[in-house]
Amino acid sequence: MKKILIYISVATVAFSAISSQTFAGNEDRAGQSGAHELLINPWAKNSGWGVAGLANVRGVESFGLNPACAAYSKGTDISFSHTDWLKGSDIKINAFGISQKVGESGALGLTLMSMSFGEIQRLTESNPDGGNGTYSPQFLNIGLTYAKEFSNSIKGGITTHIVSESINDVKAQGIAIDAGIQYTTGNNADHDNVRFGIALRNVGTPMKYQGEGLSYRNDNATQNINVLQEQRTENFELPALVSIGAAYDIKAGTDSRITPSVAFTSNSFIRDQIGVGVEYGFKNSFAIRAAYTIDKKDKNAIIDEDITALKGLSGGLTYEVPLGKSGKRFGVDYSYRATKTFDGTHSIGAHIAL
Repeated sequence: MKKILIYISVATVAFSAISSQTFAGNEDRAGQSGAHELLINPWAKNSGWGVAGLANVRGVESFGLNPACAAYSKGTDISFSHTDWLKGSDIKINAFGISQKVGESGALGLTLMSMSFGEIQRLTESNPDGGNGTYSPQFLNIGLTYAKEFSNSIKGGITTHIVSESINDVKAQGIAIDAGIQYTTGNNADHDNVRFGIALRNVGTPMKYQGEGLSYRNDNATQNINVLQEQRTENFELPALVSIGAAYDIKAGTDSRITPSVAFTSNSFIRDQIGVGVEYGFKNSFAIRAAYTIDKKDKNAIIDEDITALKGLSGGLTYEVPLGKSGKRFGVDYSYRATKTFDGTHSIGAHIAL
């Protein structure tokens, strides 16, 4: 027990030291950061928790929330998810991930997340009404994760993201780091039923747009001069944050459980958020969950209205079936997140444990 307390104390001090330097802002800095796709949870299973699911993630879906939970992998886990982001906006998100147990207590994982925005009319100064074809921005996030189980109670992990945003002739690239710790305890005969998680996410290098699309020719017919000029761009920070969460499994009969969960997220460029949720599970085959996300408003803030797209209720369900008697399982997931505008966000996905 003493050793466990030492682990937790060291982890808390480390996260506090990092976060005290990282988080100097407040909601009045909204719009001053970029790469906000790093804040999007693309996975159909865990996104039904809103921001409340930090302590409940497992396997591939943990890579973008708390990489420590990848250490729960017992073999090979594969997940795929498709999200209709802000339904009606024509924004689609596809995510694929795979994790593999390595050694007795480690796990490696790889995730790919891409966003597409449909075909957008190309507008120019000479043709402001269109007619010049279309273009399609592409956002890509590649993550590599390593997690390790240090003891029966403590797991840790780290994820490195390569972030890319581009159109035909302009691109920005950067690197973001996530780190997380998971602590479990309890007196449940089958498994530890009390879980705590903490994660520091999106800490990395500033990004900057560059490319030929930022250059243009300035023709001066009077002086017979043709000069190639380049527009300057400013660096922008990544949307760093710290999340702390807890969950508790309560047995409800022989085959059922109820899991309440809560999490707090301290954002560096938008409002802090509090998430509360609950999940009902039956025989490790069916689960239904619902959550509510609250933006923590500052009464002294300049901006009084809502500044985030996702708001309020979220929910989802999971159904899993065994693949024979080998312990392999296949499942499908769905989640819905209410939004301030458009018609909500819908995600559907599938996962397999081998």
